[in-house]
Amino acid sequence: MSAAGVESAPSRQRRPARPRRSPWAYVSVIAFLALTWWAGSDRFGIGFSVPELIENATRAGGIVSDFLDPQWIYWTALIGPFIETFQMAVIGGVIGCSIALVVAFLASKVTTPNTAAYLADKALLNILRALPDILYALVFVAAVGIGPLAGIIALILFNIGVVAKLLSETVDGVDLGPSEAAQAAGGNRFQQIRAAVFPQVLPNYLAFSLYTFELNLRASTVLGIVGAGGIGTLINVERAAFRYDRIAVIIVAIFVIVFVVESISIALRRRLV
Repeated sequence: MSAAGVESAPSRQRRPARPRRSPWAYVSVIAFLALTWWAGSDRFGIGFSVPELIENATRAGGIVSDFLDPQWIYWTALIGPFIETFQMAVIGGVIGCSIALVVAFLASKVTTPNTAAYLADKALLNILRALPDILYALVFVAAVGIGPLAGIIALILFNIGVVAKLLSETVDGVDLGPSEAAQAAGGNRFQQIRAAVFPQVLPNYLAFSLYTFELNLRASTVLGIVGAGGIGTLINVERAAFRYDRIAVIIVAIFVIVFVVESISIALRRRLV
């Protein structure tokens, strides 16, 4: 073996230099800890206290014991409110998704060449999606009174925001070949959408509608707490009476129903898309 080969062997086995640690990693950790302290401090933040948290947790023993001993016979009282919740989800979904179909085509550059109409519709969607459904419910409970009507209107607006957003993005990605062929054949804008664009997005539209129906069931349980009808109203009544053994039954029933509906919806959406 040559001298050059002997000298180069150790150099080939030498460990690579350890990469230098960026000072930004330390700065980020310090900034995160400082932000956490600021948010939880008594003087500048919300006054988060671990001892107070532990003290309140020990007081919750009675509530937990009630939750662990549900009054199962109470399930018969849930049938009516659950039917009302289901009806709210259906009506809100059908009306909201129907309106969202039109709004989605207006919010896509593929089907809306008018820039002013496109931007106005996009702004409307941003407003609808920015506000949570429970805020809509609070507004409409004050406007139309306590009951399922306020919840239905809130779900309609919520569905329009979700479905129109998802569907408009789907329309933006369609194949333009059929639409251009329809235009070359003399079709107007509506005919191009009906014959060339809508068939391409129909499976996605149905899948989005099923998905929002799942969301409606979950949302309806919360909307009722603010007086917008459904099973949430019953939760509010029992919570005011401190009947946590009954609330436990309601929670179990909500979990079972949402799980069943979600499983059916997932199976149907897999067939559609």
